[in-house]
Amino acid sequence: MASVSVRYIVNDVDEAISFYCNHLGFHEQMHPAPTFAMLSRGALRLVLSAPSGAGGGGQAMPDGTLPQPGGWNRFSIEVDDLEATVAELRAAGAHFRNEIVTGVGGNQILVDDPSGNPVELFQPTRDDARLSPS
Repeated sequence: MASVSVRYIVNDVDEAISFYCNHLGFHEQMHPAPTFAMLSRGALRLVLSAPSGAGGGGQAMPDGTLPQPGGWNRFSIEVDDLEATVAELRAAGAHFRNEIVTGVGGNQILVDDPSGNPVELFQPTRDDARLSPS
């Protein structure tokens, strides 16, 4: 059951569903409209909204500004084999913002979803950096 929810603005909800479910281990929970879907991966719920004039997370602000994808805020997914995950995503045509970086708690890289939202892929090198310490 999800205990954390993150909303991403995406250009194409169907394309985002395919990316997250086929490559990053998410499951579709609901997709009741072309501009909205909920996905889940463990305790994370990912809410996808396309910019639209209608209500919901993709609606325009009072000044008319539409939400847009991108930026640098992101969520992190722990992976067992970062190099293999990167190779699979590269073969599928995914865009990366950088190469694998070695940090103090593990190795990481930023992959963009089809709308340009970053997702950090993280392989811990220390037990205390793992989501579930062994």
